[in-house]
Amino acid sequence: MRIVSWNVNGLRACVRKGFLDFLEASGADIVCLQEVRAFAHQLEPRVLAPNGWHANFSPAQRPGYSGVGIYSRRAPTRIETSLGDERFDAEGRMIIAHFGRKAVASVYFPKGSGRDRDNSRVPYKLDFYASVIDRLQTLRRRGPVFVAGDYNTAHAEIDLARPKQNTRTSGFLPEERAELSRWIEAGWVDTFRARHPGEPGHYTWWRQWGGARENNVGWRIDYVLASKSAARRVKDAFIWPEVTGSDHCPVGVDVAW
Repeated sequence: MRIVSWNVNGLRACVRKGFLDFLEASGADIVCLQEVRAFAHQLEPRVLAPNGWHANFSPAQRPGYSGVGIYSRRAPTRIETSLGDERFDAEGRMIIAHFGRKAVASVYFPKGSGRDRDNSRVPYKLDFYASVIDRLQTLRRRGPVFVAGDYNTAHAEIDLARPKQNTRTSGFLPEERAELSRWIEAGWVDTFRARHPGEPGHYTWWRQWGGARENNVGWRIDYVLASKSAARRVKDAFIWPEVTGSDHCPVGVDVAW
């Protein structure tokens, strides 16, 4: 079983750049999307219901903003999209597909920078982190849980090309990194780093100017975290920087389902 996660930076735009070809070529059984930025009625039938796939989405209330989705080869037994807090639910940032006792979440964690780049959204971002982990801590008591998505935080210096220049930038603030540490300390496993410890240069997002991607000046902010019981099933974890179509690249895991 292969689980892939990708912030597509607008699904309709990504479709024009070959998303459906990627979907078929990925070898994935579950594909988690973030930043879909579309309502279901705005998606073409071939995107809304590709042959051989079950598709579920949770859009934001605001048009052209945020939104998450999950494509799966097998129909989920249940779909969950609410954290029970209108502040978060209105932005369409989480969807959980249940497959019996197993669960896969696609989560788009907020940026903390705010419209004026003044880090004004950091409190909202940290509140969202806390709300999500509270839900998942309960969920993992039932069975294995994978949490795939754009976490919008680089955890350690190894996870971005220029850590010293970004200590005051949202995405690498001490309080944001501490929140990810809290997840790890609570038993959630960073599946990629568990298999590639100490390896620099692995990034999942690059700025769209200044040759950042070509020069690999990036950030690793997309993860698949796994509960302990889920982590034991992981056979491989990967990042696919060669896949284009977004300013992010896909990440994923191969698991014994």
